[in-house]
Amino acid sequence: MAVFVRPVLEKLIARMQEPRRFLQVVAGARQVGKTTLVRQLIAAFGENSTYVTADSPVPNDGLWVEQQWEAARLRCRAAGRWLLVLDEVQKVAGWSDAVKRLWDDDSFAGLDLRIVILGSSPLLVERGLVESLAGRFEMVRVPHWSYGEMAEAFGVTLDEYIYFGGYPGAASLMGDEDRWRRYLLDSLIETTVSRDILLMTRVDKPALLRQLFRLGCEYSAQILSFQKMLGQLQDAGNTTTLGHYLELLSGAGMLTGLPKYTGNAVRQRASSPKLEVMNNALMTAFGSLGFERTRANPELWGRVVESAVGAHLANGALSGDYELHYWREASREVDFVLRRGQETLAIEVKAGNHRTSLPGMAAFEKAFGRTKKLLVGTGGIPVEEFLRTNPSALVR
Repeated sequence: MAVFVRPVLEKLIARMQEPRRFLQVVAGARQVGKTTLVRQLIAAFGENSTYVTADSPVPNDGLWVEQQWEAARLRCRAAGRWLLVLDEVQKVAGWSDAVKRLWDDDSFAGLDLRIVILGSSPLLVERGLVESLAGRFEMVRVPHWSYGEMAEAFGVTLDEYIYFGGYPGAASLMGDEDRWRRYLLDSLIETTVSRDILLMTRVDKPALLRQLFRLGCEYSAQILSFQKMLGQLQDAGNTTTLGHYLELLSGAGMLTGLPKYTGNAVRQRASSPKLEVMNNALMTAFGSLGFERTRANPELWGRVVESAVGAHLANGALSGDYELHYWREASREVDFVLRRGQETLAIEVKAGNHRTSLPGMAAFEKAFGRTKKLLVGTGGIPVEEFLRTNPSALVR
């Protein structure tokens, strides 16, 4: 079977060929294929490359970065150009300060040493970038796998993608749901929470964060105020703490809270979030009905479909091409609102068999003026076609 190449690789290869040097940072959640992506980049780059990882039981510090960098410098001087890939950098204490000093030295000397940095903890990697490397890097954000990618690489059907989500490592386990679920819960979810958030970020109430994550997965594509969240969580906390923990989960690429669209940034931050998983597998892994029974339940399946559409839009928003919101006023609601500059697109999702009126669309237009509108599902663009569409193209 041929190796599947994700479209994001083309962007990375193009940047490597540009005359001007920028530190390239490959960021994304666990198990989205960052390391595979970079290995494909190395193959495209040729023999003039080195891949090293800090994933070692021996504690690393800035000296490790300097040692790997100096070896790449020697090869670069001999070859004229070299690529150095540093993986799992969040495990290296002081990595960003070391990279800043070495990068600036090479820039001053005119050395054509290209650097790519990866890390399995997006939170810590981005913190190091902000603290030390401003103006020196470009971010390559690797989203969760789309339906088109999963279908092309693994032959996944639309309904399978909607239920089982887009984790390539779990694709071969779809035929054994119990095994698939254990893989998600133990190997992916628990690893991300324990190693990427709790181990490397201060969390005073880890039990509360875990409860919030599970609640958010179960209520994906639903609006839930922080006060209502507190009423359903066992551990004591406050709305500020929940908001902070939701930001941590979003930074890890797992669960985000979409703000209400109001046209007023202050009110957006104060609004109740619409919870949304970044990969639908995180929603269904906590369910008990299974694929066939969920698919046979129209109301439940409709929620799962809306969550899949929301995950597709949330991953597209990582590119920075648009902002993603929801809108609700009294009983009127628009599922998703995309905004780019002055352009706004209102999206409704309908997964049932019967057409229904869309009072939310009319109320939204009355409140904010004429806007582009899109219906996904029954009576509109088919869900399969929408999930194959690049969301950024909707608001250009």
